[in-house]
Amino acid sequence: MLITILHGPPGSGKGTQAQYLTKRYGLQHVSTGEMLRDEAAKGTPLGNEVAPIMAEGNLVPDDLIVRVIESRLRDADTQRGVLLDGFPRTVPQARALDEMLRRSGRHVDLVLCLDVPEDKLIQRLLIRAKAEGREDDNLETIENRLEVYHRDTEPVLDYYRAKPGTAVECVDGDAPIEEVAMRVRDAVDRHYRDAA
Repeated sequence: MLITILHGPPGSGKGTQAQYLTKRYGLQHVSTGEMLRDEAAKGTPLGNEVAPIMAEGNLVPDDLIVRVIESRLRDADTQRGVLLDGFPRTVPQARALDEMLRRSGRHVDLVLCLDVPEDKLIQRLLIRAKAEGREDDNLETIENRLEVYHRDTEPVLDYYRAKPGTAVECVDGDAPIEEVAMRVRDAVDRHYRDAA
């Protein structure tokens, strides 16, 4: 089983690159953002709990998101491999993920990070907000989300850099989609030569 984390700030293209990766490597795409937005749209108890938190651009509490992921990783379709998108977003979440994987004899193989300059991220997110009608993507919320990313999520990279057995690869995501996809594929191939 191949466990890959797709890491990067909001607007770095994680969702787009996830589509390429899941197809090429047969990994199951697990996007916490999508899962939580679906719950919020359905008005489930979980959705009602997380909707106001997400609307302000803040992170969903660690214990709640860890429960959601743990439940998802038990599903049969995740047994060949998983591409985690939007999780872990904090070092405590990374520790919780490592602990749940350890219990089943697994570990994070690769953390793939997409680097994009901040001004480009803001531009992309504003364009996406208009195109997709995402009310949670206004300038104030975007700036808050980026601040939260730098404070809480960026340290996850250093956590995994210091962890034996987990590779961290950073890819320049400021290029046309196909070019970024090629860079991502090359980075993943270095670790999963037998998986393609």
